[in-house]
Amino acid sequence: MEETVMEELICEEAILAEEIPEVKPAAVVNKNGVKAEAAIASGGGGAASGFSGTKIFTWFMVLALLGVWSSVAVVWLDLVDYDNVIARAKEFPFNFSEVLQGKLSAYDADGDGDFDVEDAKVLLGVKERPVSLVQREANEESAVEEQTEPIVEEVIQTTEGTEEEEQQAPEGESPDAVGTPAKSEDATEEAFEGKLAVEAGSFEAEAAVQVEETAVPLPPISDDFVPDDSRDEATQPYEESKQFTDRPGSQETREAGNAEDQPEDMLKYKDKKKKPKLLNTFEKTIKTEIDAAEKLRKKGKVEEAVLAFDTLVQQYPQSPRCRYGKALAEDDLAEKMRSNDMLQKALSTYKEASELPNATPDLIKATLKKRAERQQFLGRMRGALATLEKLVQIFPEDVALKNDLGVAHLLIGDNKSAKRVYEEVLAIAPSNGFAKVHYGFILKSENKIAASIPFLRDGLESGDPGTDDGRFYFHLGDALQRMGDDSAYKWYERGHQRGHFASVWQRSLYNVDGLKAQPWWTPKDTGYMDLVKTLERNWRTIRDEALSVIDKTTGLFVPEEENLREKGEWGQFTLWQQGKKAGESCDSVPKTCGLLERYPEATGCKRGQIKFSVMQPGTHVWPHTGPTNCRLRMHLGLVIPKTGCKIRCTNDTRAWEEGKVLIFDDSFEHEVWQDADSYRLIFIVDVWHPELTQYQRQTLSPI
Repeated sequence: MEETVMEELICEEAILAEEIPEVKPAAVVNKNGVKAEAAIASGGGGAASGFSGTKIFTWFMVLALLGVWSSVAVVWLDLVDYDNVIARAKEFPFNFSEVLQGKLSAYDADGDGDFDVEDAKVLLGVKERPVSLVQREANEESAVEEQTEPIVEEVIQTTEGTEEEEQQAPEGESPDAVGTPAKSEDATEEAFEGKLAVEAGSFEAEAAVQVEETAVPLPPISDDFVPDDSRDEATQPYEESKQFTDRPGSQETREAGNAEDQPEDMLKYKDKKKKPKLLNTFEKTIKTEIDAAEKLRKKGKVEEAVLAFDTLVQQYPQSPRCRYGKALAEDDLAEKMRSNDMLQKALSTYKEASELPNATPDLIKATLKKRAERQQFLGRMRGALATLEKLVQIFPEDVALKNDLGVAHLLIGDNKSAKRVYEEVLAIAPSNGFAKVHYGFILKSENKIAASIPFLRDGLESGDPGTDDGRFYFHLGDALQRMGDDSAYKWYERGHQRGHFASVWQRSLYNVDGLKAQPWWTPKDTGYMDLVKTLERNWRTIRDEALSVIDKTTGLFVPEEENLREKGEWGQFTLWQQGKKAGESCDSVPKTCGLLERYPEATGCKRGQIKFSVMQPGTHVWPHTGPTNCRLRMHLGLVIPKTGCKIRCTNDTRAWEEGKVLIFDDSFEHEVWQDADSYRLIFIVDVWHPELTQYQRQTLSPI
């Protein structure tokens, strides 16, 4: 539109110009040395020798009219976006006093060396910059980047025992690559965001324990596209990309997240950390080639990086650094392609690099640590354990590697071996916070509640990397509650402030952000009115089938195994778990299962169960919370004593009624008392949180 109007204005100017009397050209000298203008003037009379008053007036009127009509057109037709022009002017890094002095070449936007109308068009966005100029600036910018790229020093120890020789490490090699427990990146978060670093040092102790009523113990930590429980879906980790946040803790706060909260001396320590030495003596001679390939990888050109490093490996097959670079590039390409096959290829290359002769100790350490992390990502926990055991054998004095080895034992449910590892760490590093929180957890899992508290508390207070994890706040608070210590809520509050809990009351760790959060719900709130009516209309049928199998001789009701009871007896008979039928359990209660088959919000709830629950007199269930905010829990009363049975959720205590459904969000703290004279029997039905989308219900991993 703006170009069309401009063309019309130009045409009007041309028409007006035709009506103006011809203006004599400037005087020039011909071959004979005579001014041509003078010759013409002499043939046209004296009046033509200069401008007359009439002509001057005519010129003045023409210019005035052009100015007026141009201004009208600009304003009326809105040819110029004044706000945009002003905004662009504010971005100019030049002094406008220089413009007034005639130094307009600084605004040369089309590369012709001066400032003119074409430059103005470029600045206003009417015209694009010349391709040659853009390319030239890109080259200049690339040159500047190369000059300002951060340099990492590499220290090579000589065999003669001389001083260490400092040298630049390949670009992009982080000084944090080795020596500390690996960290996961948050993230975010909530779609797949790029580079994954599986947190080997992040606590995943409960991987071998099945979650039932609460989050004690809990499933392992997950990353952006790692299943919550790698036992269930680890074979296809790259197919689990999620478009929403679902990770331990609902916020982004992680151990490295709040630099301002870390002590100043800790930050200085990180800055002064020893740089890794990845190049051997020969590789220093080909460092330029390695850096060139590494730069491709760091800039995201992973396909080109793989080819570049592959070429280097072909040329220098005995170079550990070249092969390590190839493994990193293959790893990045696997992430980009979301390919398990490519990741497996990277794992093989990592192994090859670590086994080559003349590999520096730091390169061996970095390579095997990375391999162990990626094995854990693929769910190959025993393979990762073997890799870490090899690392500890090579570097027996490295406490961080021993800490990682302890985590690897916990991931396969070998708490005994993990405990032994952390005892060794604490024997040589008694103030190591990472070892303390993990050792405290292990003690708590052994029901040594009082003994676990000082280790969990001291470890959290240390602020060491890997300790700021919601599960440690969770277990410390739980241990204090069981000891009758009200300071538990101080730690819950601190966990909330650190972003691990949605609130002091709602302490689930596997959450989807933004879901409605309230402790008690009505059937209308849930939108599952039909399911509630079906349960309440058929409660006697459900009760009678439960009573037919409640006898201990059937073996269907099994004791609660999650250490939630302070005292008493509590049995459960599970029909569905993690969205699947529990074996052949429905054969014993076919009518009950038949009633539920048409309610996928219940039978398809991969983060819940459907089960009968019987509780004997004298039973008390500790205050606890469920593992996730993705479900709601329905309790249908089947056999309820008249008095003595109650349930508290947050600070609201209620009682069951036979044939009626209670609905609450078990991610909030709740507690149960059974002080009646006879047993209490209820039917528990977990349903998806009503605000979860269909896509989320399909892609959330089971708990």
